[in-house]
Amino acid sequence: MVNKTKIQGLLLIKPKVYKDERGYFFESFSNKIFNENFKKICFVQDNESESTRGVLRGFHFQKPPHDQAKLVRCIKGKVLDVVVDIRKSSKTYGKFEKFILSGENKHQLFIPSGFAHAFLVLSDKAIFAYKVDKLYAPEYDSGILWNDPFLSVDWGIDKEKIIISDKDKNLVSISQFK
Repeated sequence: MVNKTKIQGLLLIKPKVYKDERGYFFESFSNKIFNENFKKICFVQDNESESTRGVLRGFHFQKPPHDQAKLVRCIKGKVLDVVVDIRKSSKTYGKFEKFILSGENKHQLFIPSGFAHAFLVLSDKAIFAYKVDKLYAPEYDSGILWNDPFLSVDWGIDKEKIIISDKDKNLVSISQFK
């Protein structure tokens, strides 16, 4: 099931999960169904990370012409996923939405290009995976500070418990983003 969000283009996907005494099965991606329901897209790379409780990764994005659409999910554990609209022409520019993605609920987010993305690990460990439609281009890599006062995201835990990379500590405010 596909759910629209308050921000145009950002979609929450709740796949049909088949469970029985053996475990579960679900289709995590179908190019045919995706293209019929969303837009024609060709994912070119899958990425996966493992992180411990309190790790916050983001807000990350790539600048045009290497901006990426992403299909993200949490395979194991639980994360707070936050997506910010950075499309300057959008009526929701600078607005964000938060979602709980987990290995249990199997929810996925389709994040079109033009968004910054971050997630915070809420479980002891989390395995996070995502597909992208363009290859990583280091010279176009960019991001926004996780604690940007303009955004004022409530991450739900004490800021002292958040673990951030040096790279993410040195990102800029959305007001400085060009």
